[in-house]
Amino acid sequence: MADDVLEHAHDHDHEGEQPHRHMVHRHRDVTGGTARATVFGVSDGLVSNVALILGVAAAASTRSSVLVAGVAGLLAGAASMAAGEYVSMKAQSELVERELEIERRSLERQPQAETQELAAIYRNRGLDAARAMEMAEAVMVDPEVALEVHAREELGVDPDETGNPVAAAVSSFVAFAIGALIPLFPWFFAEGNGAIVASAILGLVSAAAVG
Repeated sequence: MADDVLEHAHDHDHEGEQPHRHMVHRHRDVTGGTARATVFGVSDGLVSNVALILGVAAAASTRSSVLVAGVAGLLAGAASMAAGEYVSMKAQSELVERELEIERRSLERQPQAETQELAAIYRNRGLDAARAMEMAEAVMVDPEVALEVHAREELGVDPDETGNPVAAAVSSFVAFAIGALIPLFPWFFAEGNGAIVASAILGLVSAAAVG
């Protein structure tokens, strides 16, 4: 990702009077899966623990029973979410790595065919045949650059950003725990109908905010 750069361009409006400033901006990383895991984790924590807390509160009148059930639901759900996120992200990462290895071998064994394939991609994007071939040949000079470009163009992935299973699992665990803790919070200070209503309201408001 490029560094933040502020460029001043003296472009004029239709009357040629006012200059405009243009900024080259940077984007967030939206491919790692951490944001997705966080949103899913908070939402699942809210929904599952609200249901558990209200169910236990309806069956048991003691605050300690609700607290024990809520904490147990928090820990069990967070661990389950983290394990599931880790396994799914790891499987996806391994699949991408396998496809990258296939592409790497093909670049080594069939460079001409891969050059033609890349040139065809550039032609489909509007370049003329000569320019497309020139660009493809320039890319193929460096094997690492060639792999990166082919991976982006053919697989739609960045070889250096295949996802971090550990980060996704940790994000999912923490997010679920936060979501599950929100409806449990009133029970640390109150009990009975007041705590039940507070849990339901907190759950609904938080779910809407996350959404």
